[in-house]
Amino acid sequence: MTDVTKEQVLETLKAVRGPDLEHDIVELGMVSDVFISDGKVYFSITVPADRARELEPMRLAAERVIKEMPGVKGALVTLTADKKAAAAAPAARPAPNPPHGHAGHDHQHDHAGHAHAPQQPRAGKIGVPGIGAIIAVASGKGGVGKSTTAVNLALGLLANGLRVGILDADIYGPSMPRLLKISGRPTQIDGRIINPMENYGLKVMSMGFLVDEETAMIWRGPMVQSALLQMLREVAWGELDVLVVDMPPGTGDAQLTMAQQVPLAGAVIVSTPQDLALIDARKGLNMFRKVEVPVLGIVENMSYFIAPDTGTRYDIFGHGGARKEAQRLGVPFLGEVPLTMNIRETSDAGTPLVASEPNGVVAGIYRGIAAKVWEQVVGQSQRPAPTIVFE
Repeated sequence: MTDVTKEQVLETLKAVRGPDLEHDIVELGMVSDVFISDGKVYFSITVPADRARELEPMRLAAERVIKEMPGVKGALVTLTADKKAAAAAPAARPAPNPPHGHAGHDHQHDHAGHAHAPQQPRAGKIGVPGIGAIIAVASGKGGVGKSTTAVNLALGLLANGLRVGILDADIYGPSMPRLLKISGRPTQIDGRIINPMENYGLKVMSMGFLVDEETAMIWRGPMVQSALLQMLREVAWGELDVLVVDMPPGTGDAQLTMAQQVPLAGAVIVSTPQDLALIDARKGLNMFRKVEVPVLGIVENMSYFIAPDTGTRYDIFGHGGARKEAQRLGVPFLGEVPLTMNIRETSDAGTPLVASEPNGVVAGIYRGIAAKVWEQVVGQSQRPAPTIVFE
């Protein structure tokens, strides 16, 4: 069987009519660069921002004709909004149906009496039905323990009584399968909607479930955007109070995609105490501020080390830098997480501390951080923000 080529994909897509019903989507220049890997085809279709929902059948048609091509094992297709369309049509879309038990009030309570924030998508951004709030966990650089923090934050929110999912947005280096000790492939509903994986009570989606661990993801920006949005919007998340998104480090395509097209309730910035890490954390924080995404606070990870044999405390990376930075920038300081052998060992073993040692000191710290984050989310839920247009 011969490999499918980009040219064959584009030729096939000429059968799909564009919004004007006169020309095809290839002729109209709506198709992004096409990426093909292991028989799977990835691309996005650029549409006017205000017509994204209306044009969903066009996306489905494009996905269907590609899946029917000989030699194609699967297709990942998503709609993306262009700058001109967003600028020309900034009107807000109606919010999707709220989760059960969340309608009619600003702050709701479920049957157990837990307070939840309603989903209030920002203008020009499509929310995810059933998900109350979406939180990004980000860092300015790698190596600061962001993914471990994201996992334990999600478990902390769960322990505090919320319904929680976690999306691994690091397309190039997904870590959730290992951190949450999940293997195998997710199932699909009607060949399109993906069922999330699950462990420790968390619903989880990651590119690591869809490709082999050692596969090198050599993708350009549009492909990252397509994969990220499809993992977000075409997964059967069900009813969640909050979805935690573990962002890749830095300020690249994934961060811009989330900020531009997803109604984020806010972002949590993870840093270590030393000046170099704080400089990068400041960049990440400023990026979210620039695109009008609320910064829910800063976590100082690896804040200090306590020797397990003597109990002596060592400030290996300095101490208190993130707290001072939060005060300087006027954002909440969420807490200090120590550097311990248990955090490293449980992360490597796929048994996060909040789940494996729920009554431990560090688990308590994470639950406290989760409580502060949720307090910020509830406080942000009624503050409107403008449509963001990227130059």
